[in-house]
Amino acid sequence: MSLLGLVLCVLTILADFTTISEARIPGVYSGGGWETAHATFYGGSDASGTMGGACGYGNLYSQGYGVNTAALSTALFNNGYSCGACFELKCASDPKWCHSGSPSIFITATNFCPPNFAQPSDNGGWCNPPRPHFDLAMPMFLKIAEYRAGIVPVSFRRVPCRKKGGMRFTINGFRYFNLVLVTNVAGAGNIVRLSVKGTRTSWMSMSRNWGQNWQSNSVLVGQALSFRVSASDRRSSTSWNIAPAHWQFGQTFMGKNFRV
Repeated sequence: MSLLGLVLCVLTILADFTTISEARIPGVYSGGGWETAHATFYGGSDASGTMGGACGYGNLYSQGYGVNTAALSTALFNNGYSCGACFELKCASDPKWCHSGSPSIFITATNFCPPNFAQPSDNGGWCNPPRPHFDLAMPMFLKIAEYRAGIVPVSFRRVPCRKKGGMRFTINGFRYFNLVLVTNVAGAGNIVRLSVKGTRTSWMSMSRNWGQNWQSNSVLVGQALSFRVSASDRRSSTSWNIAPAHWQFGQTFMGKNFRV
């Protein structure tokens, strides 16, 4: 084989590999099977006490999450990587306190329920590992059980997140520190990787700072920005040039969401 032929063969192999590595995973996120846990509630009747939280979403009303939220125990929170995941819950096996018909609620993980090692796991330390536990916003708990119950057994499963509009990227920080909060994620809901590309840079991986806040120490001001998100189901979504070159810290930009 001539040198030219060998070069063309190598280029063909590399092109095929690139096509395979960038191929989109077909279909949509389908959720998971039913499991068992327990649920309590917090935040007051208007859920005002659920604002903020360990996922970094801030005002859950303005971010679109509303009261359909929960804090997850250590066993479910996954060090913050579960932020944004969506669940279906039903009160189970407690006819005294569960509402008749076992209605379903659908919630998004927005906070962490810390362990309380001063209390036993079956009497106050509800979020102690290894217990799977949901501390629901109070209005959601009241949809499945009586207030006086305090704690009820539940059945739960992961479900696709159904969100209105595009994925949102809020850019905070300063010139040498970019902190990007990703919200309103459809599909699997929780992201495990985020990359950013400026008009004068290649794709750069961002590191997770806390919750769903991702950081980069590169200087990106003065460049249009693109973002590539990878969800926990290994599907990815790329939003090209959604932040114009004149973007400012504190602004939010809407990008391409996952199909549901």
